[in-house]
Amino acid sequence: MASARATTDTAQPTVPRESLTREAVVGATRDLIVAEGLDAVSLRRIAATLGVTAPALYAYVTDKRDLLRGVADHEFGVLIERFASIDDPDPIERMRACSRVYIDHALEQPELFRTMFLFPPELAFAGTTGEELPLATASFELGLVAISEAIEQGLLRDIDPAMAGLTLWTATHGCANVLLLGFDFDEASREQLITSVLDTVIDGLRPR
Repeated sequence: MASARATTDTAQPTVPRESLTREAVVGATRDLIVAEGLDAVSLRRIAATLGVTAPALYAYVTDKRDLLRGVADHEFGVLIERFASIDDPDPIERMRACSRVYIDHALEQPELFRTMFLFPPELAFAGTTGEELPLATASFELGLVAISEAIEQGLLRDIDPAMAGLTLWTATHGCANVLLLGFDFDEASREQLITSVLDTVIDGLRPR
């Protein structure tokens, strides 16, 4: 009886060795973050989910930070795809649309959004945080395309596109975080806040 109980207690699902890849490890981490939040992540938890021991993960990730980096990399890739799907010919409207996509991305999965910004983009005029994630930087730079076009067309005043982009991102990121604080906004109030933030910032960047 004791032997049978011991066998049951130690049994756990296993992942075939050939199926254990970095992608699978990062995917399991992402799933855990969605289900239980960023603070739930540990190598031990991910290993248990995959049915392996924690040391087995070191063939695919260097540490917990690398796990989270993999998740952030995936999420920035998704965000870039959403940005790239915006095809409005008006650069001002593309600026608005990118900001709205960003806010929607944050609200859909708050804990994944939180994970993304453990790895902020590198800013050319501000240096790097020391742990640059190329897709984080690429997502910021993609947002500068519409801004540069708007400046060239005289729709925005002649300013540094990177600083204009940082200004718009600061407002958009702040708006997303306020909406994540748990206020009981109805749909109309949420829309009014987003519109007010974007109108105020974009109007402030227009020619005087």
